[in-house]
Amino acid sequence: MLNDLGDWLFNPSGLTAHGFCLLWQPGLIWTCALSDAGIALAYFSIPVALGIIARRRRDLVFRPLLSLFAAFILLCGATHWMDVLTLWVPVYGLAALVKVATAFTSLFTAIVLWRFIPAALALPSPSQFREANAALRATEERLYQSQKMEVVGQLTGGIAHDFNNMIQAVSGGLTLLERRIAAGRLDEVGRFVDEMRRALNSAAGQTNRLLAFSRRQALQPERVQPDQFISGMREFLQRTIGPEIRLKLQLGDGKSDVICDAHQLEGALMNLAINARDAMPDGGELTISVTDRKVTARDFADPEEAKPGDYVEVSVSDTGVGMTPEILARAIEPFYTTKPTGQGTGLGLSQVYGFVRQSGGFLRIESEPGRGTRVLISLPGAPRSHDARKDWSKPVGAATAPSSARGAVLVVEDQVDVRAQIVEVLANMGCAVSEAADGPEGLRLIEQRRDLDLLVTDVGLPGSSGRQLADAARTAMPGLPVLFITGYAGTALDDARLTDGMEILRKPFTLDEFAARVAAILSRPAAEVRDIPASNDRSVGP
Repeated sequence: MLNDLGDWLFNPSGLTAHGFCLLWQPGLIWTCALSDAGIALAYFSIPVALGIIARRRRDLVFRPLLSLFAAFILLCGATHWMDVLTLWVPVYGLAALVKVATAFTSLFTAIVLWRFIPAALALPSPSQFREANAALRATEERLYQSQKMEVVGQLTGGIAHDFNNMIQAVSGGLTLLERRIAAGRLDEVGRFVDEMRRALNSAAGQTNRLLAFSRRQALQPERVQPDQFISGMREFLQRTIGPEIRLKLQLGDGKSDVICDAHQLEGALMNLAINARDAMPDGGELTISVTDRKVTARDFADPEEAKPGDYVEVSVSDTGVGMTPEILARAIEPFYTTKPTGQGTGLGLSQVYGFVRQSGGFLRIESEPGRGTRVLISLPGAPRSHDARKDWSKPVGAATAPSSARGAVLVVEDQVDVRAQIVEVLANMGCAVSEAADGPEGLRLIEQRRDLDLLVTDVGLPGSSGRQLADAARTAMPGLPVLFITGYAGTALDDARLTDGMEILRKPFTLDEFAARVAAILSRPAAEVRDIPASNDRSVGP
């Protein structure tokens, strides 16, 4: 049987039909057979490739033409297979049908191809694509700059509006104050002093909110146990949102502490509570919860948003009116507000955002119209410490009555009026005060005196920075307490780090606040240190 098959395949006498054309030569016959088989295989692979391209690039404008071209190529390959088959099997009728189908498909493909030539020529070339992409990037950049300028215009317009009102209150108050004094009506001056003080306090608060948004405020991080902290704010929060809104605290799930500025965290929670209250005019429920969260790089759409690691997540959710996608997209823009004129500054959420980002965390807002809003504050976590517990039952920002204190204090401040006020307050407290107007003068006084109990210095000083001055003072007098007073918001403080015994008081401050802070420092035991891990240095600047 095998011999018969071999004779049929390899004996040229059996190839009667093609024998005449191929001269009965086995080499010529096999050359044609193998060539047709190779051509057919190549033809058959092309439709597979075209099918893969069409499936993966569903946006192609020539997909129907690709299908037609694939059918044409497939039939061309089939004709070559028929040429191989008819060398041994005389199925010329079938071969003729295949050729007819190939002919019709070829003609139709050619007609369609010619009709598609203008559209194909209209397609951009790779160089045109590169030029178009480049033009799209100068356009995106212009759009980005336009949007940025719109935000800047909104910001500066809001600042100008608010500060003009504050300036007007102070200017008008001074005019009326002068008139009352000139008329001898001294019993009426107190009202104008109070009005001007309120305007100045409002300006100071506005400045702090702007610094928070820009992440340029001076933070004073400390260890905070979130559960205790929020529990201590319960009464304060309930008074803020009113009796119509139920306050629900879901605490106890978190096992980590956070290192952050407690005053700013309190302000952030109060801002969110006020927003929630305004979103629930008919009452509702405000829920605050705390939980630990492990964050990976996949959780961030933007790799610059935050670093993967352990975080403490504080969730503040309400059952209020919610926000539309358009409002949600602009929620953290400064001075953007949907509240009626006079009922909101538009800096609440932007301040929260700035504080959270400057603290190394991230902020998420989830909201739908009619389904409320949920704000998620995630701050870097730290292993819980049970060594030091703090009473958070009173507001962090509650003022402490100034008291007298004694000690030798060096004041270094380049603003003459500010320095004079500080020196007078310290002298009235019973302190022995030395003063300097710049860094070099302060250094000379430090070299002359080794008995200081406190250094009070501005951060941005002529000649040398306040931090350089503090380091020099501590070299001469290890452990010397330092109180930085600063209103600076630039980047020169990026590398300035606080160590134990160093504190910050932000400008503008009231003289009572300054006196209370000095009294607390001077009355503190020399060996006392704050409960902050050494690995978490506190930044003087942004």
